[in-house]
Amino acid sequence: MSASLPPGCDRSIAASMPQSGVAPNAAASPGISDATHSRLILATTILASSLAFIDGSVVNVGLPAIGHSLDAGAVGLSWVVNGYLLPLSALLLLGGAAGDRFGRKRLLLIGVFLFALASALCAAAPALAWLIAGRVLQGIGAALLMPNSLAILGANFSGEARGRAIGIWAAIGAAAGALGPLLGGWLIDVVGWRMIFLINLPIAALAFYLGARYLCDEPNPARPSLDLPGAMLASIGLAALTWGLTLASAQSRFNWISSTAIVAGIVFLLFFIWAEKNAGEGAMLPMSLFGSASFAGLNLLTFLLYGALGALMVLVPFVLIKVDGYSATAAGAALLPLPIVIALASSTMGRLAGKIGPRLPLTVGPLIVAVGFLLATRIGDGSSYWTTTLPAMLVIALGMAGAVAPLTTAVLSSVGTEHTGVASGFNSAVARSGGLVATALLGLVLASQGAALLAAFHAAALVAAGAAVAAAVCAFFGIKSVTI
Repeated sequence: MSASLPPGCDRSIAASMPQSGVAPNAAASPGISDATHSRLILATTILASSLAFIDGSVVNVGLPAIGHSLDAGAVGLSWVVNGYLLPLSALLLLGGAAGDRFGRKRLLLIGVFLFALASALCAAAPALAWLIAGRVLQGIGAALLMPNSLAILGANFSGEARGRAIGIWAAIGAAAGALGPLLGGWLIDVVGWRMIFLINLPIAALAFYLGARYLCDEPNPARPSLDLPGAMLASIGLAALTWGLTLASAQSRFNWISSTAIVAGIVFLLFFIWAEKNAGEGAMLPMSLFGSASFAGLNLLTFLLYGALGALMVLVPFVLIKVDGYSATAAGAALLPLPIVIALASSTMGRLAGKIGPRLPLTVGPLIVAVGFLLATRIGDGSSYWTTTLPAMLVIALGMAGAVAPLTTAVLSSVGTEHTGVASGFNSAVARSGGLVATALLGLVLASQGAALLAAFHAAALVAAGAAVAAAVCAFFGIKSVTI
């Protein structure tokens, strides 16, 4: 699903920032009031974050057109998605730490610039390899801009103002996620798939201008040095594992190349864990976090649930276009109920979880999602949208709404206050890693045609339902003492 996660996946990054109010070095620019300056800061963070939300949801709708235009097979289409998710998953924590050390404004502006440059490269890509290279660069840019835009949001507001600002950010993020596929599908049908990358340029330009003019913070050289070895090991490990799984999935078998890549990926990830353990509290991911059984259980739940959702967000528009003959616009519109229902219902479910605790909502929510995946097995082969796709989308959305708010809040509550920032960032990275692995396993589905594609999609929906049930089991048995 690329980056098209519900905004609640990242909301905890902003919520975990220290309650510092408006920082002294963030004083209003001459000629504007404090209130106007605060609104401009909020607008900057929203525009920067929206780059990732819009681009992620739009690309999924564009996969059939990209495959046809660039003669891309299943492996290539998987990497159009995973080329973005890989650096975002691996470097998200490093991007936040770099902002703390070198200045969040600086890292935000670098991230926005890289994202814009990468979007131009994607739009002009003459071949699939160039498009994937652009997607990788987009992922690096997003890994810099996402945590720093949210950290800036969290650091510049406090008390009621912070809650209001985060709520506005989440609502607009949900709107971007809802309208992105519809707008992107229309652009694909009318202009072509390259336009879905060009629309990022004016958004990035405005975000860069506002950030350069109205954001103000200073580097903090007293912060620990960056964990570059950890970031490198995580990136290499995830890349090798993803490549091996993609090859094996597309060929529906393991050969020496895919097997070697998978083993190498696992070895590098084990070295990453070893390196982080030896780095202690200076690590990108302190191993002491996993002393909390609830934290481990919540992140396993996140991986399974968001991985299943990620697979669905890639496959549903693909199947609707390839099997049922939907236009890209219609396929984008078919996904509208998901972000809309999540946005409308999440706050209510968050309040309910605050009263009864996270365990029950995080158990029931994934079970409802599993029912939605089972309903998705009725999609395809000329079936009516109103009796097949819509019910599945609504049920999945209701289940996700029940899980999103309690999950992000429970993650913050499962660790000490000194670790809330890295815990929230890691949970966001885990959510994207779930989508990364799920997309790597979709090669067989994306390589199929006609009836075989429909059968493979239905099998994938069943597997996703099983992953959602497993997520519910993690919540029921793994969440012990978390209160929110």
